[in-house]
Amino acid sequence: MRRHGRSEAGMKESKIDWPGFLASVAVILAACAPLLLFPQTGSEILLQVYSFITRQFGFLYLLSGFVVLVFLLWLALGPYGRVRLAAADEKPEFTTLSWAAMLFCAGVGAGLMFWAPIEWAHYYSAPPFGLEPRSEAAAEWAASYGIFHWGPTAWAFYCLPTVAIAYPYYAKKMTFLRLSTSCHYFFGGERETRAERLIDWLFMIGLIGGAGTSLGFSTPMIAACVARITGFDADFGMELMIVLLSVALFAASVWLGLKRGIKRLSDFNMWLAFALLAFVLLAGPTVFLFKTSINSLGLIMQNFIRLNTWTDPFRDSGFIESWTVFYWAWWIAYAPFVGLFVARISRGRTLRQLIFGMLGYGTLGGGLFYMIIGNYGMSLELSGVVDVTGIVNTEGGSVAIVAILDQLPAAGGIVLIYALIALIFSATTYDSASYILASAATRHLPAGEDPDRWHRVFWALALAVLPVTLMFVGGLKVIQSAALIVSLPLIFIGVLMAVSLVKQLGKDHDRIVQ
Repeated sequence: MRRHGRSEAGMKESKIDWPGFLASVAVILAACAPLLLFPQTGSEILLQVYSFITRQFGFLYLLSGFVVLVFLLWLALGPYGRVRLAAADEKPEFTTLSWAAMLFCAGVGAGLMFWAPIEWAHYYSAPPFGLEPRSEAAAEWAASYGIFHWGPTAWAFYCLPTVAIAYPYYAKKMTFLRLSTSCHYFFGGERETRAERLIDWLFMIGLIGGAGTSLGFSTPMIAACVARITGFDADFGMELMIVLLSVALFAASVWLGLKRGIKRLSDFNMWLAFALLAFVLLAGPTVFLFKTSINSLGLIMQNFIRLNTWTDPFRDSGFIESWTVFYWAWWIAYAPFVGLFVARISRGRTLRQLIFGMLGYGTLGGGLFYMIIGNYGMSLELSGVVDVTGIVNTEGGSVAIVAILDQLPAAGGIVLIYALIALIFSATTYDSASYILASAATRHLPAGEDPDRWHRVFWALALAVLPVTLMFVGGLKVIQSAALIVSLPLIFIGVLMAVSLVKQLGKDHDRIVQ
């Protein structure tokens, strides 16, 4: 008899991996305690490390993104693309629409809601390629660069660990879901090795740092929206209340489980987000939004290779280090978590369906936010209705987002809906992260089974500690630094993933390439 997708035998086997559990708790405490005790010193150290990594290793992030994208396209378009992550006749566990909603909500978080309306403002004032600030060319690139940062290269970072984990998990019927699963070929199914422990430990660091970054961006924005509606000040106290509300929401979702909680929340939020986008498209300057979006897509396609390989070696303006390197680091830090989660929901799909689905649906969803809400904000700037760039520079991005939304019809309701979508995005990201941390710290977890409820809820609560700490220390740059620092070791693990995947596929399916 099954209950909540788990057999009695499975419940008996589902034991806590205490070394992994305690290591994750230690990571949170080790990261937060020094920052809370010495916030000024901690902030300075984070910024210094950020500057060192971007200057010395920035080119490595750019190279990694381009190589990963090419590798995935080769894998999807080649004979291995037909390999199914299940028995030959097994259908996907989730419908395509629910699958796309879950992977998108888990992958973007509320960070998309923060950056889409105002990222262009940074590029318009300080454009790439040595362009004149606030010029026509600067406006063109300002409308385009954000779409690139949330496009196929970014989603490729998510897709590599997804494929590398999903294949051995389903094809080799492994009974644990961890990042080290992606290197199955090298470990031969052996467990408890030091190398596996190190990989899983680095994954936990990346997940905790990446999750802290996302909520660190979104919480002040949600607080600004709530302040607009209620009239209260958007201070640290309100931000703390937003975090607690987010924790309560994703703890409830993760308690309900994958199908009753995360799936339903993701489906609801996707439809709500698309309804908001449709409203902005129709209520805003529709023709301008269409023309600017089409122009941006053409600009990106014409310059796609350049965007992936531009290191700014001669002017050394700092644009790449501040933006593209930061973004790629953020995606890399989140990649193992998203890979584990999407692998868990992808049973029954082929490698080709998985790769093109992640690259396609992820890029489409992120692009729509930038093309509609981002370009709407730019139209307000160019028409002189709202000084968006001025507000961003003086009062911050969160205040600028509220100022943009205030120009829409029924502005109060739109601000409320925007805050709700951002809150649910935070919830779907964090309950997915809680689910995966609980999975990684569970010794036996066969396909289709869930970690213990108390275990999932514990991580839902524990994951809120770092973002609160980062907001206490203060500053957008500090939050960005956290994502960058935890991402560097994961680049090298990505190489192991790719090699392990190709060798394992070659060993298991050598006949299909002959």
